[in-house]
Order: sequence, then C-alpha cells, then structure tokens
Amino acid sequence: MTFGSYALKLETRATLSGWKATLISILAIVVALALFSIIFLLDGVNPITAYKEIFDYAFFNPFGLPLTLNRFIFLLLCTYAFIIPFRAGLWNIGMAGQLYFGALFAFGALFILNGKDSEIAGISAGIIILLMVIAAALGGAILAAIAGFLKGWYDINEIVVTMILNFIAFWLVSFMIKEGGLFMNPGGRGESFELPDAVRAPLIGEIPFTIIFVLGLAVLLYFMFAKTKIGYQIKAYGQSPAAAKYAGISPFKIPLQVFIMGGALAGLAGYHYFAAVPGVYKIARNYGFFGDLAFYGIICGLISRGNPLAAIPVAFLFGGLSVGGRFVQGKLHIGFGIDYALLGVLMITLVAFQFFYRYQIVARRIEEERANVGISS
Repeated sequence: MTFGSYALKLETRATLSGWKATLISILAIVVALALFSIIFLLDGVNPITAYKEIFDYAFFNPFGLPLTLNRFIFLLLCTYAFIIPFRAGLWNIGMAGQLYFGALFAFGALFILNGKDSEIAGISAGIIILLMVIAAALGGAILAAIAGFLKGWYDINEIVVTMILNFIAFWLVSFMIKEGGLFMNPGGRGESFELPDAVRAPLIGEIPFTIIFVLGLAVLLYFMFAKTKIGYQIKAYGQSPAAAKYAGISPFKIPLQVFIMGGALAGLAGYHYFAAVPGVYKIARNYGFFGDLAFYGIICGLISRGNPLAAIPVAFLFGGLSVGGRFVQGKLHIGFGIDYALLGVLMITLVAFQFFYRYQIVARRIEEERANVGISS
C-alpha cells in the first residue's frame, strides 16, 4: 500500500520489547473505550460522564475500591490457573468447576471439624482457616488432575474433559447445598451454611489476606518459569511435546503437574470468593455469574501472554470495569448487562490488538523500497 511518497508494508516482528507491548495494550484500551462510547450515546448518556463514574467508583471510591480488589484477587487466581497449563501448550477451561470444588472442600473441612455450628469450640480458629485454605487447593487440584491424567496418559483433549468436569462439579455442589444436602443452609435457602465469624478470613483493612498471597504468587510463578527446572520443562513441552519427550521430559508428568497446580489455584479462587469476601461467607448456586468471571481468567491470561506479572494490571482493570460498570448501570439508569458488554468489547479489542505483538506496519520511501527490491533481485 502506498501513502504519498511512502510504501506501507506489514512485517513480522523479530522481538517485542516490554514498553512496546504496554503501549499496544494501552492503545487497545483507548480504542475499546472509544468504541463502547457508541453504546452510551445510543442510550442517551454522555460517555465522559459514564467513564468518570465507572473509574471513580471502581478505583477511588472507598466503597467501590474494596469490591474491585476482591474481584481482582479472584480474577488473578483464575488467570494463574489458566496460565500454568497454557505455558505447557494446554488449555484449562475448567476453572469454574475447580473453584466450586475448592469451595466445597473448604466448607467440607469446616463441616468435618465443627459441623454447621455457629460457634467454634475446641480448635483454634487459625488452624481451621489454614485447613480450609489447604482443602480448597486440594479440591481444585483433584478435579483438575483428572484432566491432566487423561491428557498425559491417553492424550484425551483437555478442553473437552475440563468442560465436562465443570458440569459434574456444578451438579455435585447443587446436591450438597440443596434441601436435604449436608451443607444446606439451616434457613432452607438454596445456598450453603454460613461461615461462623471466628473462621472468616482475616482482613487487611477491608481486603482479605488473600491479596498478599496472590501478589506473592505472581513473583513465585515468574521465578518458576524463568529460573527453575520445572519451569523450563513446562516451556519445552509447550513448544514441542515431541522434542521435549526426546529430551527426556515426561509427556505424562507435565500435563498432570500443570493441571494440578492450575487446579489448586482455581480452588483457592473458590475459597477467596465464598469464604473470604466480606458479605458472602457461603457457597451460592449462581454458577453462571461465577463461571463467567472465571472464564475472564482465560482472557487475562491470553492478553498478558502467559506472563504472571503482566497479568496483574490486566486483572485489576477487568475487575474494576466489572464493578464500575455494574455501578454506573444503576446510577445512570442504563440497560442491564452494561458491565458484561463493556468487558466484552474490551476483551475483543485487546485480543485483536495482539496482532500487533507479532506484526508491525513499516513505512519506507518508495525509492528506498525499489532500491531494496533491486538489491535483493
């Protein structure tokens, strides 16, 4: 394509620096917000007013910011649950089921130790909280391990298996908390019993302690992929399973290991949302809502290109926009679902702009281009 005295060409990037990747992502966000302004205009709302309300509430409001941080922790754990298998070339689509399984195991640990009693007796609350966290990780890991085992031993497609396991997990949770179920709410509502005050997750201000864990996990995962033997094996398997096998890397252990690690983190996401977020403290059957949120972990993982540190701002942005979008929907009387629509446009735009991670548009003078063609011929 020519533009004046210049010829525009699309070329493959040899490398992509961190600041260029950041610049591309920022540009994608700006384009997404500009595109979504059309929705606000069609609804008779000034886009500047709408975005001001969204960002003010989500990131600066004393009530909205804690909600954003809680949503951010959940999304980041789901993102890491996706990233670990993704670095091995595998797709974990089962975070929704794994997080419910984790929550089920966490509440099961409390049920075994204390039943549904509202008071804790005989056991330290700190020990119970620790056991609930361990149980949550174990529950998610067990469910995900099924997909890892079937992939490693029989080479069964992990996407199909994890999707099936999601439905199995949903039905099992429903069975446990329905009327007559072991975990049924004493009031007969379609949710689990509520956690006693003593074993609710400790708060730092208004934020559960899980925020320290999830940020530390980002550094740990980055170090694992960059410096450790298992990180090297995961990357080698992801680039070429056949070559990795030839190099002595087990084609059975890697799928099993990455799914166990990913499932454990998804289970912790379940613990965080149902046992640590203020105002929740029980397992709800809103599978669509939490399932949809978990799937945004896939998008955050893809946008961050599997980088645990780069996933932090992406998950924070998505968490804030989901909270701010829901708030502005009510305040400005906008149609229901504006938060999902905003995240959808942002998601599509960010994924589309990943094209520029691999390719760049180069402008050269036509005379220079002709000279280059002459030399090459």
